[in-house]
Amino acid sequence: MVRELLRRELLIAWRRPGEAMTPVVFFLVTSMLFPLGLSPEASLLRPLAPGVIWVVAFLAGMLGLQRLFRADFDDGTLEQLLLSPRPLTLIVLVKALGHWLVTGLPVVIGGGVVAAMLFVPARDVATVIAGLLLGTPVLTLLGTVVAALTVSLRQAAVLGPVLILPLATPVLIFGAHSATLAMQGRSAAQAFEALAAMFILAASLLPVAAAVALRISHES
Repeated sequence: MVRELLRRELLIAWRRPGEAMTPVVFFLVTSMLFPLGLSPEASLLRPLAPGVIWVVAFLAGMLGLQRLFRADFDDGTLEQLLLSPRPLTLIVLVKALGHWLVTGLPVVIGGGVVAAMLFVPARDVATVIAGLLLGTPVLTLLGTVVAALTVSLRQAAVLGPVLILPLATPVLIFGAHSATLAMQGRSAAQAFEALAAMFILAASLLPVAAAVALRISHES
């Protein structure tokens, strides 16, 4: 069942390559603007790199979230999913996983390119990627809840980032802090532990919250 659901999500993304590529293209292009707009000097860009990477990764992840349930809502598939004998929580979790594989994972990989472009030392690029690998799924799951709450609203694209930002702030702080600590030659273990704890809590609780939000949105 999980394989079938995930295969469906990936096939939908495959048929819409433009939408799938938008977040990673936005991530790369926006990150390139900082050397152009500020300065190409490594001494200026290196301290800003962790914050730039995480903020732009957050914005890139928000681009496609409003479409996570919207197409299913418009064509009636969402109603069928709500009536399905399959657990709605599992359906939501698989949809979130599919969305992250298509949009979040390329951003994680692109994070290594952006880190090198912003003069992050080569030894610390892996730390940046590891932080994104833990943090971006949490951002996706947070966005899944908001997308479920706003699925029937026309202003979902505007409301989504506004609602998610306060919840996502701890992820952005600890993600950027982990890279900063590594660049300073200090241990980033505590920051990674915080990100891992947030990931476990998000994977355990947020699919349930998103499933409840979908039922509320459908009934309202």
